[in-house]
Amino acid sequence: MRIGILAVQGGFDSHARALAAAGYTAVLVREPRDLDGLAGLVLPGGESTTQWKLIARHGLGPALVAFVRSGKPVLATCAGLILLASKVRNPEQPSFALLDVQVARNAWGRQLDSFEAAPDGGGDPMVFIRAPRIEAAGQGVEVLATYRGEPVLVRQGSVTGAAFHPELGSPAAYARLFPWSAPS
Repeated sequence: MRIGILAVQGGFDSHARALAAAGYTAVLVREPRDLDGLAGLVLPGGESTTQWKLIARHGLGPALVAFVRSGKPVLATCAGLILLASKVRNPEQPSFALLDVQVARNAWGRQLDSFEAAPDGGGDPMVFIRAPRIEAAGQGVEVLATYRGEPVLVRQGSVTGAAFHPELGSPAAYARLFPWSAPS
């Protein structure tokens, strides 16, 4: 199964390795035609304002929006979550507003404040690196995991958003987050 990874900036290599370890074929997405024939898409972590500018420069915006709206599964991690959020703070920035959450950029701390922790109730460790906080989730958003009572993993329709970096954990834990079916 071919899964695309937005590859204009950020942690796309880590996602490619994690997808391969889980049995998927990773396709790097750098221009609109790269989205053709994909079963799903990953929007990786990185620097969200830089990703936003590069998406515009490469003319990817309309194609990404169409892909997300198509109902095909999307996994948005860290900066990817910011790009899809309906509202972004700290500071405000443009987004596609395709996931009904409000996020605050870098709200779990700076690079030096990066940490690993288990979700509330136990489970696979999560890696937080300059992570956004999900400050509010709309009625149609399901909270899949929390940390210290705050949502860190959410799903709305075919879009799953993670405030942390699941690609840096175990391949089995990463694969369990996929909103798409098992590799064939």
